[in-house]
Amino acid sequence: MKKTQATILIIDDQEEILIASKLLLKKQFETILTCSDPKKIPQLFIEQEINVVLMDMNYRTGYEDGKEGIFWLKEINRIQPSVKIILMTSFGHVETAVEGLKLGAVDYLLKPWNNEKLVDLIKDAVKQERKSKQTTKQPKKDLFLGESIAVQKIYKIANKIALTDATVLILGENGTGKTVLAKDIHLKSKRKDDIFVHVDLGSLNENLFESELFGYTKGAFTDAKNDTIGRFESANNGTIFLDEIGNLPLHLQAKLLQVIQNKEITRLGESKPRKIDVRIITATNSNLEEDVKKGAFREDLFYRINTISLNMPNLSARKEDIIPLIHYFIDIFSNKYDLDIPYIDDELLNQLEHYEWNGNIREVQNRIERAVILAENNQITLDNLGFDTLIPLKKEETIRTLSDIEKQKIVERLHFHQWNISKTAEDLGISRAALYRKMEKYTISNTAS
Repeated sequence: MKKTQATILIIDDQEEILIASKLLLKKQFETILTCSDPKKIPQLFIEQEINVVLMDMNYRTGYEDGKEGIFWLKEINRIQPSVKIILMTSFGHVETAVEGLKLGAVDYLLKPWNNEKLVDLIKDAVKQERKSKQTTKQPKKDLFLGESIAVQKIYKIANKIALTDATVLILGENGTGKTVLAKDIHLKSKRKDDIFVHVDLGSLNENLFESELFGYTKGAFTDAKNDTIGRFESANNGTIFLDEIGNLPLHLQAKLLQVIQNKEITRLGESKPRKIDVRIITATNSNLEEDVKKGAFREDLFYRINTISLNMPNLSARKEDIIPLIHYFIDIFSNKYDLDIPYIDDELLNQLEHYEWNGNIREVQNRIERAVILAENNQITLDNLGFDTLIPLKKEETIRTLSDIEKQKIVERLHFHQWNISKTAEDLGISRAALYRKMEKYTISNTAS
């Protein structure tokens, strides 16, 4: 019998399940991988091209609520959106499996399973995965870091920080790219093959802070029906990113300080601490130094999370990134919605470069997504972007051609470096030859201004 050319990953903490399912499926499919520890999932996806995942929803004795399965379902969808996931569960936990279907799983299977049904489900999932690859472009996954001098300086520091386990505080207004910077530090660290857990403290109900971060035991409060791990435990061996750290209540600031100092957490309703190994990155759009003076943020915690601080500039302070960012999001959303890449003319780009962008990168993202979807005749217009007939510009801002802007930038950096061609080319991020060509194009000489 000819085997189906596909790689199937089976994830379950019970060795007998892994053995039995592998023996059954290796007769039908070319490659069968097994995994008993879900924390190895990110590395497996780096090493292998996986088509279908057969995944249990619970991984430790006594934890039967399926939350771990839901968590890893989301992670797999984030890592490789094209993969098809089949969930395994017991009869009493079908509701959680149904929740998994809503989040993207293609089906679920009750334990103990019928062998024939299991094989049929996986064969069908393989067909779905192949069909989706044929009809849908895969989204671009590279992070947009930025080309401006201001941002490159930040990422140069971040590259050094990434190699350590130092705590990092990222500052900046909403939408400036703090999450992207945190992910980049994680991906360049020794923990890159482990999990990155993003916790938005600004969106959590204050009553849920402690249980969400540190977990809880059965009976710790009215609705605590099972022992549940918190975000810190789920990030063990990886990185936890605490976004909007300024929203953390004072009583939990003391608890977070203990976590950093002692490298252990205590679940709600439990007295015995649990050891953890987590790299902590935090971010905020508020002034923590002012909060410390007001007594709203602990001074000792501020210095603990602030071993290194990085301040992400507003988009208006890194104008060189605006046009590359626009093209980046055009590519992203054209791929996401399986649309042809629309054209955007230089005149409109020039206007967009001089727009204020008070919402920073997030506003660019939202406007470009809208424009890609609404573009007619494969061209982006002001109306597609959600503007009226004219884009509101910064006060006293005038529209110049892109050539004028480039020429002014080159002259400015030449003067700054006292006409040292090598230093100016390095500053501009181009070769010496390219700089000479541009100087000739714009008739720039040592007497030019």
